[in-house]
Amino acid sequence: MADQNAPFPFVDLQAQYRRLKPSIDARIQAVLDHGQYILGPEVGELEQRLAARVGVRHCISCSSGTDALLLALMAIGVGAGDEVITSPFTFFATGEMIALLGAVPVMVDIEPDTYNIDPALIEAAITPRTRALLPVSLYGQPAEMDPINAIAARHGLPVIEDAAQSFGALYKGRHSCGLSTVGCTSFFPSKPLGCYGDGGACFTDDDALALRMHQLRNHGQEARYRHTAIGINGRLDTLQAAVLLAKLDVFDRELIARAELADAYTGSLLALARRGRLLRLPHLRPGRTSPYAQYTVEVEDRDEVARVLGAAGVPTAVHYPVPMHRQPVFHKATTGASLGQLRLPHAEAAAAQVLSLPLHPYLGRPALQHITRALEHALDAVAPAAR
Repeated sequence: MADQNAPFPFVDLQAQYRRLKPSIDARIQAVLDHGQYILGPEVGELEQRLAARVGVRHCISCSSGTDALLLALMAIGVGAGDEVITSPFTFFATGEMIALLGAVPVMVDIEPDTYNIDPALIEAAITPRTRALLPVSLYGQPAEMDPINAIAARHGLPVIEDAAQSFGALYKGRHSCGLSTVGCTSFFPSKPLGCYGDGGACFTDDDALALRMHQLRNHGQEARYRHTAIGINGRLDTLQAAVLLAKLDVFDRELIARAELADAYTGSLLALARRGRLLRLPHLRPGRTSPYAQYTVEVEDRDEVARVLGAAGVPTAVHYPVPMHRQPVFHKATTGASLGQLRLPHAEAAAAQVLSLPLHPYLGRPALQHITRALEHALDAVAPAAR
């Protein structure tokens, strides 16, 4: 549904580049000049800055947010026959990396207001085969990490936060990615902090896990041509690190802009929600901030509303239309999962109704006003009769 050629792009990377062109170009040129394209000095500089920002001892950059999850799971020893408890309402990579290692993704339902895994349902899903908990901080809001960590501590389990959408968020004064055993994030171009290709990172205070992830991302090497583990080619390109360093310089300003735009959206749409025209607006719980990787509402007749908005030049996106337990691959015996009969009503309702609106730091107030007016008109067009 998103259209980069629409009058109001869903994510306007071109506008961001025009603002940051001198610093991005200089950073890229420095890499071209020194020619260290793999694990060049920019990679180490980025890791140091990111670790300091999150408040942990170690940042291990890698080739994607997906590989960040894979590295974390590998480092804690997840393997065949293990179970990892996670959310069904997330991008496929979360469950995919669990299954890729021969483990079974065990899914429990979400909180309907935050879309994050419901901590109250986790403990009942723990079995002797449970190896880890993998909560997702969806749309930018951190999951309820304190009770999740407490459950994990009672059962001696590590916690991996999938923070692909929440880098820059705070939870009770602490940074997302630094809230658990390992935090994993993504630098996909459309993320709040994104590079110009794939990229990701893992964060931890655990020295042994950090060393293991460093080795695993580079073919399991402890020294050149000395391989002590089966790893992956999961390094972050130096050029991508250079882009991220340039963007990191303005990241705090962009977070402020995102939050102001989200507040403006909510202020404009609150009347629609009170009149029953919108089923739900984003709900940020006390003690948390969000980078608003997406500004997501819930509507009835979601696909038709999106079609009418598209005709008005407003791109939209659906994150995500098929919950993980409904993905065909997880109905196959070869995955080790038997999810075909699973009923997770909150995740299923969200998948049928969520709709994300354009939000990026360079979206002006006139564009936002156009979008909110177009949404009101779309709702009227789809369901003109009073409810």
